[in-house]
Amino acid sequence: MKRLALAAAALLLALPSLAGEFFEKNGVALRGYDPVAYFTEHRPVEGSAEFTAEYQGSTFRFANKANRDAFAAAPTQYAPQYGGYCAYGTALGQKVAVDPAAFSVVDGKLYLNYNRDIQKQWSGDIPGNITKADANWPAVRRLTKVVE
Repeated sequence: MKRLALAAAALLLALPSLAGEFFEKNGVALRGYDPVAYFTEHRPVEGSAEFTAEYQGSTFRFANKANRDAFAAAPTQYAPQYGGYCAYGTALGQKVAVDPAAFSVVDGKLYLNYNRDIQKQWSGDIPGNITKADANWPAVRRLTKVVE
């Protein structure tokens, strides 16, 4: 329990950086991971600069043409919730970076977390955390700083 409390404190006290519409690193959303692969392969898969698509001003990468085309046809089906920022952080009212390996697909929606320790906290009450994050997202979305 103490370890989880320390992880949450680190999450909230980390130095912030600037934010965009979707969580981006090096000019690409999701640190370059393929959002469709979370649904088709049930794991994070790095995308390729060869297969990209723009959505809401962000560049997404894909592992292959089929995934890119699926995303282009239905981006809201595959785009991560809360702009790809940490779902638990959003539930706490913060805009927080993510680790692409800390994810869950719940009711057909992709949720990402800061790291696997934070994902464990998120998983402790997914319905409650989704309710909080949904309520907080309009305000969190407007934040200009991201906790890294």
